[in-house]
Amino acid sequence: MPNAIIKVTVTKNFVMIAIPQAPQKMTVEEYLEWEAQQEIRHEYVNGEVFAMTGSTIPHNDLALNFYRNLYPHLRSRGCRMNVSDVKLQVSFQSRYYYPDVIVSCDPQDLDSRKFIQNPKIIVEVLSPSTSAKDRDEKFTCYLKIPTLQEYILIDSQKIFVERYCRGEGRMWLYYSYTAGEIITLSSIEFDLPIALLYEGVGFETETETEA
Repeated sequence: MPNAIIKVTVTKNFVMIAIPQAPQKMTVEEYLEWEAQQEIRHEYVNGEVFAMTGSTIPHNDLALNFYRNLYPHLRSRGCRMNVSDVKLQVSFQSRYYYPDVIVSCDPQDLDSRKFIQNPKIIVEVLSPSTSAKDRDEKFTCYLKIPTLQEYILIDSQKIFVERYCRGEGRMWLYYSYTAGEIITLSSIEFDLPIALLYEGVGFETETETEA
């Protein structure tokens, strides 16, 4: 992908390097081969690639806390869970994303070495620079995945979690949770106290914002 025009966007919480379009759009095959040789992660959307790098400490802590609490339960059920660095194939020909956490119990995914195809749960930790995309573009795409049962949004600036759970037909049910409540993950029969999810997570102070 020679002579790409690189646009760098810096916010107080996240750094995103966007490569809006190479001189010639990349095919899925070209993207998968090229990205395997890169040092940072790149999402793929309709022939364009977007490099992802950097996040806040609370963002990272929340993803890890989710993983730590669920891992023993999922292991006993024969499921797998991955954090941040594993691709999700949303559409074979057009979209590959990197969710903050992916849970899959599908046999096809258990031995996969390149990407997850049949997720049961997808988790995104919200940052100011990524919230709109997680709620709009990714939300629309994720909910079309046939195997997906729950989509979780975790706020990294306050104690607040949103859960979209598949209902009957095309219906999705919405639940929200705040301090003192328990998050019910019905697709894997697991209750997660929100206190454990946010345990040890520090929020940004005014001093850090001004700095």
